[in-house]
Amino acid sequence: MSELGEIWVYLAREPLAALTATLLAWIGALRLQRALGRHPLANPVLFAVAILAAALLLTGIDYRAYFEGAQFVHFLLGPATVALAVPLHRQWAAVRRSAALAALSVVTGGLFAAAVGVGIALALRAAPEVVASLAPRSVTTPVAMGIAERIGGLPSLTAALVICSGITGAALGPLVLDLARVRDMRARGLAIGTASHGIGTARALSVSAAAGAFSGLAMGLNALASALLLPLLWHLVFG
Repeated sequence: MSELGEIWVYLAREPLAALTATLLAWIGALRLQRALGRHPLANPVLFAVAILAAALLLTGIDYRAYFEGAQFVHFLLGPATVALAVPLHRQWAAVRRSAALAALSVVTGGLFAAAVGVGIALALRAAPEVVASLAPRSVTTPVAMGIAERIGGLPSLTAALVICSGITGAALGPLVLDLARVRDMRARGLAIGTASHGIGTARALSVSAAAGAFSGLAMGLNALASALLLPLLWHLVFG
């Protein structure tokens, strides 16, 4: 409660231009998505990021100055993540029946995603820091940054890669799953949540409650499994 009180004092005292710009960019992105018929490639997160980036570049505002005004949105990331437990609870009977296979699928998918990223980076002879930064790219941002720091990567680069992976997965994931003829919403949710974490989960929730619940489950399990296994496997393989 004291932390919420401090945030409220901050919001009441500081200019809210950055927070207002963030909300306006998101509203504009949602309207653009609707104008494009909610096409899978019309991702509002991508649109909002592009709008804000363009605005900061055109006005010459430093990102750190912008973030100080918009950090309340960043604070809400925690409650929003916890709120993913609501659709999971509503689908608990289906989740319980598929728990073992779901866990196996998520762990396998998460490790495969890490191996593909590392393999491509090694094939392109990327610097060791870049290779390590790519390993946790399919894990949600805070956990991915911690993993990258532990294995010698660059947390800031990992954060950018995670966001790009999330946007790409949310936009192209449904199309790929359609091509693969994956119709089961549970399987679709697991795939999107494993590969695209929170951004993909938001997309899955907009399509189906079952897909959203399993996507949230996959995001959490992948974060837990990656935090435990990736550093161990990294040191075993690369010393």
